[in-house]
Amino acid sequence: MSLYSKRGVSAQKEDVHAATKNLDKGLYPKSFCKIYPDMLAGDPDWVNVMHADGAGTKSILAWLYWRESVPSGKETGDLSIWKAIAQDAIVMNLDDLLCVGIYDNLLFSSTIDRNKRVIPAEVLEAIITGSQEFFDKMKSFGVNIHYMGGETADVGDVVRTIAVNGTMTARWPKSKLITNEKIKKGDVIVGLASYGQSTYETEYNSGIASNGLTSARHDLLNKSYSSKFQESYDTSLDDELVYTGPYKLTENIQYSIFNTQYSTKVGKLLLSPTRTFAPVVKELLENHFDSIHGLIHCSGGGQTKCLKYVPDNVRIIKDNLFEPPIIFKMIQEASKADDREMYQVFNMGTRMEIYTNEKDADAIINVSKSFGVDAQVIGRVKESEKKELLIKRNALEIFF
Repeated sequence: MSLYSKRGVSAQKEDVHAATKNLDKGLYPKSFCKIYPDMLAGDPDWVNVMHADGAGTKSILAWLYWRESVPSGKETGDLSIWKAIAQDAIVMNLDDLLCVGIYDNLLFSSTIDRNKRVIPAEVLEAIITGSQEFFDKMKSFGVNIHYMGGETADVGDVVRTIAVNGTMTARWPKSKLITNEKIKKGDVIVGLASYGQSTYETEYNSGIASNGLTSARHDLLNKSYSSKFQESYDTSLDDELVYTGPYKLTENIQYSIFNTQYSTKVGKLLLSPTRTFAPVVKELLENHFDSIHGLIHCSGGGQTKCLKYVPDNVRIIKDNLFEPPIIFKMIQEASKADDREMYQVFNMGTRMEIYTNEKDADAIINVSKSFGVDAQVIGRVKESEKKELLIKRNALEIFF
């Protein structure tokens, strides 16, 4: 059993899939989000989509970092970290909707559950302010997201710290949908990097996004957090699974990426806000729509996410994924997890997949790079009697 499973989390969400197996799959069963006929206006040429997601246990890391970074003589720490959590909750919705071709006129409603005993009003304000700031930034790229308010509840009996989630809704023309039905043998896969610094980001992004943070938190942070911050974990877990790593959140790490030297705190690497690909994908959908056969966001399930959405008669071969950035190397070294578990849990530096014709790949790559988001052909689609995934890394081959 993997460490992720032992900690009560499933990368593949088997229980969720089993519970929802009998539900209607919508108009396009392979689409990344469930798509329904237009029930708002009844137009047969339009569809409705509603999607819910959130920052997950990353909010616990924010709470730890916020508490640990308290300056001398003050009561609270760096509130800016909560603005990043707001972005995480939004982007985990937004980038999923990008995968069905939706990038404009979106409605967002937030849901924040907190334990008032440990989360004061100033944290709520930072999250709400951070949400609006992100929407304002996206508007400057022509991605209009309308903030519809939401629900904020004090539920200390339910959550030990805070949970930050949201729901995003859109109405969209059928003719502009990406449903993954066009993915076919001969396609290549263009991968967009989850890390680096894009033209619309203010600092280096580690690429961690908002998946696998339960493992990342316990595998990297040291045992002192278990006694000092018991609100931050499930106290029924075996002690050998709780905060087993070598690092403190405020510890500095030196590393290089793309031949550039960086120094930052471990907490900052773990809390890098989930990068949105909205500016990139918007341009691709507006100017290269016919070249895009499928879009897959490598979120929960990491590099195996594609298996749920590609056709049943293909083999996906990923043999040129990005070199995993420093955060994933740190996690793997600390946890001793094998490559199979790492690629099942984490995006490993490649978080958006674009399925396209080989002749169109360079144009797509150039658009992405114009925004400072590295891109390359990471793999290809082959015909197969059964759906399967092969990840090749160095001399290792991993089949799923």
